Amino acid sequence: MFKIQKLQKFTIWAILGLLTSWIVSCSTGNVDSSTKSAAVGGANIEFWTMQLQPQFTDYFQSLIATFESQNPGIKVKWVDIPWTAMENKILTAVSAKTPPDVVNLNPDFASQLAGRNAWLDLDTKVSPEVRSSYLPNIWQASTLNGKSFGIPWYLTTRLTIYNTDLLKQAGVSKTPSTYAELAQVAQQVKDKTGKYAFFVTFVPQDSGEVLQSFVQMGATLVDTAGKAAFNSPQGKAAFQYWVDLYKKGLLPREALTQGHRHAIDLYQAGETALLASGPEFLKTIANNAPKIAQNSAIAPQLTGDTGKKNVAVMNIVVPRESKQPDAAVKFALFVTNDENQLAFAKAANVLPSTVKALSDSYFKDVSTNASSVEKARFVSAQQLQQAEILTPPLKDIKKLQKAIYENLQAAMLGEKTVDKAVEDAAQQWNNR
Repeated sequence: MFKIQKLQKFTIWAILGLLTSWIVSCSTGNVDSSTKSAAVGGANIEFWTMQLQPQFTDYFQSLIATFESQNPGIKVKWVDIPWTAMENKILTAVSAKTPPDVVNLNPDFASQLAGRNAWLDLDTKVSPEVRSSYLPNIWQASTLNGKSFGIPWYLTTRLTIYNTDLLKQAGVSKTPSTYAELAQVAQQVKDKTGKYAFFVTFVPQDSGEVLQSFVQMGATLVDTAGKAAFNSPQGKAAFQYWVDLYKKGLLPREALTQGHRHAIDLYQAGETALLASGPEFLKTIANNAPKIAQNSAIAPQLTGDTGKKNVAVMNIVVPRESKQPDAAVKFALFVTNDENQLAFAKAANVLPSTVKALSDSYFKDVSTNASSVEKARFVSAQQLQQAEILTPPLKDIKKLQKAIYENLQAAMLGEKTVDKAVEDAAQQWNNR
């Protein structure tokens, strides 16, 4: 549950946490033949990434050198942007019509600018054959109003990391797999140990995990016209679920004020039994809290009655104002081809977004004495078959999250009834 997403600024922070260290080799892959003419006459393109220097300087220099050697008419200038500055910088560049040619973003933020027609329509640049090499459900994450605005890159799915010792103390023999089971475990952990089963944030600007839980519990967030659809029995039940947990004292009070980082801190301190996060945090826990790491195990992502599971996506977009769109698309497809995605995933402990890369034995074979990281990779890859982007591609998705979270908080604090909170959240969204 509590996972990475402020990418939404949180998701950006979380994905950066994935990339612990690598120097990987890159190779050629499928590129659309429609972009091959880009090299004629020469082309200079600018590629923006988020805070990847100096850790990944060697990787990207190698990547670019390989691409340029195979495409002698194209030169790539790599510009690394601090992740805290990326949103403002790309907004400014797009508004001034001086954007870079290739940008690494994520569907949530990219869709906001897609709604302003900022990105190249990739359906006119990427052939159906090349498009079919990517996981179809992941490609859909970078579409808006039936148009493709981004090319998928790397992925993560949430896992449940749990403290076996703390659950044993609470008499819990089965790790919860649904929110209904989680509520029961939360009460048991609190009663037996005085600690909390988990932490999740309701800070509007932070993780979208609670928003995603609504979909997993069967609620529809918005209808086809973009109006609030969560003011339904399923939406009210999701509101009631979180309000009840808070009022029963089964969520830390700071859930209303602290972000997802606090979930990691509490788990590492042995104060919570479960952490919903990505496999990349196993190494973080091992470094910061080795005793907790020794008692940690992996389970699939928590979900609701729908069985839906979330995936976080990083993608690559090409601004509509690019002076070299063909060369830009060719480079974006090179970065995300089968071979480079597999190499990237192995080095960075993430998942690839192409069918061929994901079918590699690296994601399918796990020994009985495998490490937690290896088991996490296997479970993550298995989950990807059912995973999807749970929040709709809306240009105002953060406003939807804000409306729901603020009214959820009011209901948790007893300032509103659940019915009133749902009604007000829907009105706040519809009147934005």
